[in-house]
Amino acid sequence: MNAYVSRVLESLQQTNGNEKEFIQSVTEVLSTISKLLEAQPKYEKNKILERITLPERAIIFQVPWLDDKGEIQINTGYRVQFNSAIGPYKGGLRFHPSVNLSILKFLGFEQIFKNSLTTLPMGGGKGGSNFNPKGKSDREVMAFCQSFMRELYRHIGPSVDVPAGDIGVGGREIGFLFGQYKRIVNSYDSVLTGKGLNWGGSLVRPQATGYGAVYFAAEMLKTRNRSFNGAKVLISGSGNVAQYAIEKATELGGKVLSVSDSNGCIIDEDGIDAEKLAFIQDLKNVRRGRIAEYAKQYPTAKYVENARPWQLVKCDVAMPCATQNELELADAQALVKGGCFCVCEGANMPTTLEATSFLQKNNVLFSPGKASNAGGVATSGLEMSQNAMRLSWSAQEVDEKLHGIMINIHNAARNAAAEFGEPDNYVMGANIAGFRKVADAMIDLGI
Repeated sequence: MNAYVSRVLESLQQTNGNEKEFIQSVTEVLSTISKLLEAQPKYEKNKILERITLPERAIIFQVPWLDDKGEIQINTGYRVQFNSAIGPYKGGLRFHPSVNLSILKFLGFEQIFKNSLTTLPMGGGKGGSNFNPKGKSDREVMAFCQSFMRELYRHIGPSVDVPAGDIGVGGREIGFLFGQYKRIVNSYDSVLTGKGLNWGGSLVRPQATGYGAVYFAAEMLKTRNRSFNGAKVLISGSGNVAQYAIEKATELGGKVLSVSDSNGCIIDEDGIDAEKLAFIQDLKNVRRGRIAEYAKQYPTAKYVENARPWQLVKCDVAMPCATQNELELADAQALVKGGCFCVCEGANMPTTLEATSFLQKNNVLFSPGKASNAGGVATSGLEMSQNAMRLSWSAQEVDEKLHGIMINIHNAARNAAAEFGEPDNYVMGANIAGFRKVADAMIDLGI
């Protein structure tokens, strides 16, 4: 780590030391771009690290709403607009009890480089609330979303900031948010992505993050003359990303052995086929139930409470698709011991720094989420393009564009890593490729 990086990290530790997720994310990025900073002193001269680690704007607001009993509830709303050097802010909204400023700053910071890697003109941002949609009626979710948008609308717009969904924000929530925005501003703007197909959404958007992660993993596997065909795959999570990662990995010949939620983990050594995936989608998307029900429906599967899949069964490929820091050092050790040769992140920063380092030292192909889960925001960008042109592309067209973007992201990360002597270091390559484009734009635009 060079002196410039050390100085900036030390300063951030003093000013933001309580924001552990944000500090972790910044440390992961900055510690891997030292070779670029040494080769290009212009970044230090222009104080790019000091500027890129500070959001351009962070908005915090109260969100009061009435529950079904007529009682007033109050949540905190956030929008962190991190960097707009290459385009309007773009990044999801997360509704979850764990949401705080540190988590949204980490997600917004990651989003800068993820969006840069897509090659589309999108800056980085993130937002959300500590509101929990689980267990709430549709009317309560609508009441919250409408109140949330009554403040958020002031800070977004098609050329300013275009939010999307994230954990806790699916099609239902996007619909309520967009409906309220449209009523307030009296304009049918392309201001949210992840919209319904019959009111401006894009085909393949729901599948994009999961599909894209599998496309990226397939490219990594090719570098070692391997493929998904016949591979045993562990996937965590059971939301949108996990569901479509399961679908695409199976389509490419993989055998997916796991699925999980915050309560526990399912191990199904028979493999999760199309029928079982349909059950998971109905359970999670329609009935909003817990994954433990899978084992009751398919008794040959095993349910392990309060567990993640990484230490429960051997695999060839692991895809953490649930949440941040879900794959720790002991999990990485178990994966290596079990013969895993590829870990591809579907979630945002699901692997701890210690686990990442261990995997890389043990010659495991490892991709950071900012590269391998960029398919979602890439397709959001394609949705924005379709809205701007008042067009709707076919599923095949969108999927082909998505596949091409993921191949390009893989190649950009690998080429940048090779440029600095470490072709298999996707973390370094993705960070250098993503950072360089944004940093150069910041210099071009002046202070």
